[in-house]
Amino acid sequence: MSRFSLTAMRMLALGLSLLVAGPAGAQQAYPNKPIRLIVPFPPGGGTNIIARLVGQKLAENVGQQVIVDNRPGGSTIIGTDALAKSPPDGYSLIIVGSSHVVNSSLLSTPYDPIKDFAAVAPVTSTELMLVLNPAVPANNLQELVALAKSKPGQLNYATPSTGGPMHLAAELFNIMVGTKMQHVPYKGSGPATVDLIAGQVQLAFQTPLSAIAQVKGGRLKAIAVSGETRLAALPQLPTFTEAGLPNFKIGYWYGILAPAGTPKAIVDLLNGELRKALNASDVREKLQGQGMDPYILSTEEFAALMKTDMARYAKIVKAANIKLEN
Repeated sequence: MSRFSLTAMRMLALGLSLLVAGPAGAQQAYPNKPIRLIVPFPPGGGTNIIARLVGQKLAENVGQQVIVDNRPGGSTIIGTDALAKSPPDGYSLIIVGSSHVVNSSLLSTPYDPIKDFAAVAPVTSTELMLVLNPAVPANNLQELVALAKSKPGQLNYATPSTGGPMHLAAELFNIMVGTKMQHVPYKGSGPATVDLIAGQVQLAFQTPLSAIAQVKGGRLKAIAVSGETRLAALPQLPTFTEAGLPNFKIGYWYGILAPAGTPKAIVDLLNGELRKALNASDVREKLQGQGMDPYILSTEEFAALMKTDMARYAKIVKAANIKLEN
């Protein structure tokens, strides 16, 4: 065999070996550059806090920087649409809340909240607290219900947006106890809390992350919390079941999504690394200190949760005749 033929055969063999090993090598190399984590809200809110906490621990685990990218606007649609249109390579992610699966019941979105995304993992779940301005003459759930029934349409509740889980919680409460409290939507939890403390509105459903400091400081009065158990951060606060309203079950979760079509191997890798992050004692303690719990599910379980909640929230939207306000 000639030297030329021998060299050609060696080059051919090398090329074939690279073709076979190439995809596996690329997969093993992930991630080999920074990961973008979109937050579809302005800086400073609860979602931002969670994104930075979990993102920092994820970065430590995978050895690459996780860059938080705030893309607020359009009831989270702007940031979410940006993620839906990103390459499905694992380098663009988004952190969303339960409101992600509510929007489709309220307005037309440029994406399908289920089909256009790969469910990576939930990261935390939290219950909702019913809080009042301290001047409201009610110190427990039964007194609040009696007050609301004696003044139909005169008690106003604040929410950070129309159609979000806090809005749905208040309307579910109206339906279950037969009250007619009025909705006052705000552009974010910050402005809503400011007016609640000032007495411009009388009550609100809020996450512990938004309300615990205000309750402990005496600026708000807590009545009850959803869920099966009391909050470790506010052990004196009864659950709705203990306060006399069983079956009031509506909480809030945050989770990570990737664009649809992201390779399953990458999605599974991210799910595993997020599990490690959430099991870290420092992350767990910081979340629980804010009234939240790490929420660990498989990718399949998270996808099923999104579908179930989408159907459940759609029923509340229909029953309460909730519509977006201009």
